[in-house]
Amino acid sequence: MTHKFDIDYARQMDSQDPLASYRSKFHLPQHKGKDVIYFTGNSLGLQPKNTEKYLQEELEDWKNHGVEGHFHAKRPWMPYHEQFAKSLARLTGSKESEVVSMGTLTNNLHLLMVSFYRPTSARNKILCEAKAFPSDQYALSSQLRFHGYSSDSLLEISPRENEFTIREEDIYKAIEEQGDEIALLMMGGVNYYTGQVFDIEGITKAARSKGVVVGWDLAHAMGNIELKLHDWDVDFAAWCTYKYLNSGPGAIAGLFVHEKHLGKSDIPRFEGWWGHEKESRFSMPDQFVPMNTAEAWQLSNAPVFSMAPQRASLDIFDSVDLEVLRAKSMNLSSYLEFVLTEVGKTKGHSFELITPKDWSARAAQVSVFLHGQGREVFDKLMKEGVIADWREPNVIRMAPVPLYNSFEDIYNFGKILEKVID
Repeated sequence: MTHKFDIDYARQMDSQDPLASYRSKFHLPQHKGKDVIYFTGNSLGLQPKNTEKYLQEELEDWKNHGVEGHFHAKRPWMPYHEQFAKSLARLTGSKESEVVSMGTLTNNLHLLMVSFYRPTSARNKILCEAKAFPSDQYALSSQLRFHGYSSDSLLEISPRENEFTIREEDIYKAIEEQGDEIALLMMGGVNYYTGQVFDIEGITKAARSKGVVVGWDLAHAMGNIELKLHDWDVDFAAWCTYKYLNSGPGAIAGLFVHEKHLGKSDIPRFEGWWGHEKESRFSMPDQFVPMNTAEAWQLSNAPVFSMAPQRASLDIFDSVDLEVLRAKSMNLSSYLEFVLTEVGKTKGHSFELITPKDWSARAAQVSVFLHGQGREVFDKLMKEGVIADWREPNVIRMAPVPLYNSFEDIYNFGKILEKVID
């Protein structure tokens, strides 16, 4: 596709966009009476307009029913979490029994590693990517210490010298050479800093062939890239929902456990009453009997007010063709890359894209290394109504989200960028 840095071109692309109407389903923050150019859906997604309605309905049910809302609310609270399984299964490429809406991301990762990081003297290493999101690094390091191992057992794969992204061949080499010592591979499906998308299927297959348990942090992958966790034989995964899933700050998260691990009473697991089988849960038995689904990892009943916004967002995703969503995402990010390049050439400014060029290794996010006065450019963009994300030492992360961003957004960003450079 030949791109043009031209307002008529951008509007023509928007007129042909099958998802253009979805923008009206979200609240866009305002700047000087106009919609901001919002490129931080990779950090916090925008609020769906139905969110307030869903929350208000739960408040009304609490007011009108009290405790009986567990049974008589419009969406009864007792099985509240169950309503998310179908939507989450579609987004993760899994079976409904393999997913559950619960907890927070790092909390869920810890709960899952209780079950799936089972080190021995011969096999105790954890393989991850260097420069993963810090919370993942903290979680992995603390798991090692909890089991009596040092940071020497954390095998981090780094980009090569003078490179920003990781060569997957280096991941495969580490698996091949040290697979017999690795107990767990735990990586981010999409790197938060560069936007690099890893080959989840291929890496999982290579690790599983060496007897390695495989888990994925899908914080930047859910609602962003195509996933087939069941078919890819992933052991476990966890995600947050406040980024591309637009469920609000600190929103309820979720997890996946492959069906081969379900229904086992002897699997190591931190247990709570909401993971107990439903049939006898309220008999309050002394012995924990796990549900035969991923719900067995639940500890407590659903936090309804935290989960209601997720229902508003998932209703939108349920109505979208995921292939169309991915196609628009690629087109938007490609156009953003083009505009950055054009402005850089005309203004003699150096924008180094550190997101992979290969579309199989990238998604919505475009990360740009700004040489020179990077922070100054970023601050000026923010004052002009462009909401992006700054990461040290000199990187701006931007994620045009296909549900609510447009080609005209990107054109307007380009014109503002020209202005602030001047």
